[in-house]
Amino acid sequence: MPQSLQITAAKPDPALLSLPWDIPLEDWPTDVLAALPRGISRHVVRFVRLRDQVIAIKEIGETVAFNEYELLRQLSRTDVPSVEPVGVITGRTDKNGERLEACLITKHLAFSLPYRSLFSQNLQPDTATRLIDALTVLMVRLHLIGFYWGDVSLSNTLFRRDAETFAAWLVDAETGQLHPKLSDGQRNYDIDLARTNIIGELMDLQAGEFLDEDEDVIEIGNQLHRRYHELWAALHDVETFDADETWRVEAHIEYLNSLGFDVDELEMTTDIDGTTVMIQPKVVDAGHHSRRLMHLTGLDVQENQARRLLNDLESFRAATERQNDDIEFVAHDWLATVFEPTIQAVPKDLRKKLEPAQLFHEILDHRWFISEQQHRDVPMPEVVDSYVTNVLHNRPDELAVLGLDPQDADLQD
Repeated sequence: MPQSLQITAAKPDPALLSLPWDIPLEDWPTDVLAALPRGISRHVVRFVRLRDQVIAIKEIGETVAFNEYELLRQLSRTDVPSVEPVGVITGRTDKNGERLEACLITKHLAFSLPYRSLFSQNLQPDTATRLIDALTVLMVRLHLIGFYWGDVSLSNTLFRRDAETFAAWLVDAETGQLHPKLSDGQRNYDIDLARTNIIGELMDLQAGEFLDEDEDVIEIGNQLHRRYHELWAALHDVETFDADETWRVEAHIEYLNSLGFDVDELEMTTDIDGTTVMIQPKVVDAGHHSRRLMHLTGLDVQENQARRLLNDLESFRAATERQNDDIEFVAHDWLATVFEPTIQAVPKDLRKKLEPAQLFHEILDHRWFISEQQHRDVPMPEVVDSYVTNVLHNRPDELAVLGLDPQDADLQD
């Protein structure tokens, strides 16, 4: 190993030294690679198994690598979904002493997939619009903390299932900038660039016959523009109503909660004669339902998964006639008698196909389906058996794509 090799990391892992840094990344031997799908990238990217985890390695210029590493570290201190940085490798040379590019290392986001992998599966017709909705929420959350992306696209995003929707995670911050606050011009540039990139990416999917040629990709791109401005307005615009319509304050808060955002404080003002009230959110944070579920049960899940689990918790509370009991005690019993036994009833070798919260969500959907089909309330053990046999066995493994040669797992570099 060349003496000039340097590892910059908050918690350096000595196992990193065992990797073949003196070989260009695109030529790394398959015995160190993990067979995971990769999306489109302007740089060489490889997934590597390191001890008990999988890391993503991107070969990139040294200055850009350090800049992206620091940006990802700053983002990791927020609640915005982004990949976790591991470190930067510099001082690489090959066996002939020729200089090699630096490498940025991040943790692989378990259960996530690039958008092209999602479209290679048997998905619902509205997959594209659901991905756009997820990306829109991610953009709003980034802009709220002052992050200017500079290269918004489906390719620079990873997606995880979130109940019946998707959650988007930032995976490439190469062109990003973090400011105290973004100007309207910076936000609008991000939105316009996102629209252009997404339309191009969807056209590419149509050309590859991954997306129905009848899909209006221009309209899907326009949807991101509309959805973003609707969500941004809901979080920032002043709402005016008559003084005797104070119920609208609670309605406004509930609406923001339904979008997945918490409101810590509202600014309320009245006009001179006190007949009109204006309200505006002052402090808004994402993750309303996921934070509540975490507080009650300790489960760390996506926002819409949390919403579904909280609904089942409330159903359990009603079915056991415990509406007057403290919700914390009810949540403990629901976790011990409903959620955990349901997950444990799934064969261990099949649990890696989906996150536990997503498994539970799909089992609840399956319970509703077969109960409707059979006109009876099907017991949960029977539901789990039916789900495992008829659904889960046929699902792809989303923790990892196994049984593939690492080179065959590439969608495109």
